[in-house]
Amino acid sequence: MRLLLSLVALMRPHQWLKNTFVFAGLVFSGTWGNGPLALTVLNAFAAFCCFSSLVYILNDWHDREADARHPVKRARPLASGAVSPAAALTLAAALLALGVALAAGNFKLLLLLGLYLALNLAYSWRLKHVPVVDVTIIASGFMLRLLAGTLAVGIPPSRWLLLAGLFVALFLGFSKRKAETFHDEADQRAVLEHYSPALLDVFMAVTMTASLMTYGIFATSAEAQRQHGDRLLYTVPIVVFALLRYAYQVHRGRGEDVSRDLLRDAWILGALGAWLVVFLGHRF
Repeated sequence: MRLLLSLVALMRPHQWLKNTFVFAGLVFSGTWGNGPLALTVLNAFAAFCCFSSLVYILNDWHDREADARHPVKRARPLASGAVSPAAALTLAAALLALGVALAAGNFKLLLLLGLYLALNLAYSWRLKHVPVVDVTIIASGFMLRLLAGTLAVGIPPSRWLLLAGLFVALFLGFSKRKAETFHDEADQRAVLEHYSPALLDVFMAVTMTASLMTYGIFATSAEAQRQHGDRLLYTVPIVVFALLRYAYQVHRGRGEDVSRDLLRDAWILGALGAWLVVFLGHRF
């Protein structure tokens, strides 16, 4: 039982929250009532969950010796010895096979998953040490999820939605780096030597502003008005509040783990609930 729990922890299922970007196309196109299409998007989500867990396992396997010397990361299943390297690689192979099986027959989805895997391995093993490139790759992962839920399943993507998604992902990436600066210097990532706190503040401000502008334009676009009326327009203040609240939390030292920190703040969760009520409430 302890081994099973350690294997689950190794997969980091709480990080699957990031894969909900796959559902953006389904939600904003208003096609969630299409059963076969919704099932196809759900398969794409499940495939990304397999591949994202695969990436975490391979990263932990690669860094297991360094993690064992880290005051926090030494508690990870591989670094602590709770899971053997052989068991971790076996689980990684199983996730790879399952992810490919879920995407079988969808060449575009397989291509996006392959690109996601290649980018993240390059990030984990080398490019996470290159400033700006590191966060760009993190943002690319979110964009690939968006494309998996639009182009790969036959939903035409909105250009403004893609741009908004890109800038939100960059904002979250630079916010993560900002939160990491609150660690003791000995525990910080090597790449933070190249990021001054002031520079990260600029990057956060620029990407948050771009996120709000592109989401606002998307919400008021003719396409959005035709599909959703004024509902998206009414969600703009909610999105503004949520991003400002998240920036506040980052400057308190939170935001390093986006998936976990988003679920810890009652105000951000409330904003998400309000967004759902405004956008989807009338349908229930």
